[in-house]
Amino acid sequence: MLTRKQHELLAFIHQRVSESGVSPSFDEMKDALALKSKSGVHRLITALEERGFIKRLPNRARALEVLRMPPETEAAGAKKPAAPFAPAVVDGGFRQRTRGNVRAPATGSGSNELPVLGRIAAGTPIEAIQHEIDRIAAPDALIGGGEHFILEVQGESMIDAGIHDGDFVVIKRCDTAGSGDIVVALVDDEEATLKRLRKKGASIALEAANPDYETRIYGPDRVSVQGKLVGLMRRYH
Repeated sequence: MLTRKQHELLAFIHQRVSESGVSPSFDEMKDALALKSKSGVHRLITALEERGFIKRLPNRARALEVLRMPPETEAAGAKKPAAPFAPAVVDGGFRQRTRGNVRAPATGSGSNELPVLGRIAAGTPIEAIQHEIDRIAAPDALIGGGEHFILEVQGESMIDAGIHDGDFVVIKRCDTAGSGDIVVALVDDEEATLKRLRKKGASIALEAANPDYETRIYGPDRVSVQGKLVGLMRRYH
């Protein structure tokens, strides 16, 4: 019989793998279950593995596979944790345009053209957001109120959040964000990066979603939010 926390973690892992094909990071599991440290996550994962509910995949950092779920009657009392942001991925039906190197979806009903403002690093920060270099038609489903723009992702530091090198992210322009939001952050007014923002006391942490990349900590006067991630478009070859 599983404990309530074991049920919650198993349900959370199963949900994330089913939705994105990628198991959640230890930080995401810790936050979802409101645990104080990642050591608690390690203990829960070990217990689930020993009971045959999950297994760790070799040669892949923090990759988990759900082998089975408990009977519904057993799991009925488990509280389902709130999932962190998972971007809506849209296959835009890309075709090649004549301007620049950006591929854009064909414009049709139910879409709006948004400006492409260059590339954004999902890794070490690169140069700040550029001027408009193209326009891409984004589905209405990805756009709410306010001003939006598109950036092409460069790097792999956000792959555990389902954001890959070469993806196009849809950004809602804003200058504030909550802890845990994925944002376009401008560092020292000259370097832009795509990261999960964490507020740690008086400091700002820009957190990667890949164990191969470190979290960077800055004073609040060094980081300004340029926008928040609301959607993602992917080109399939």
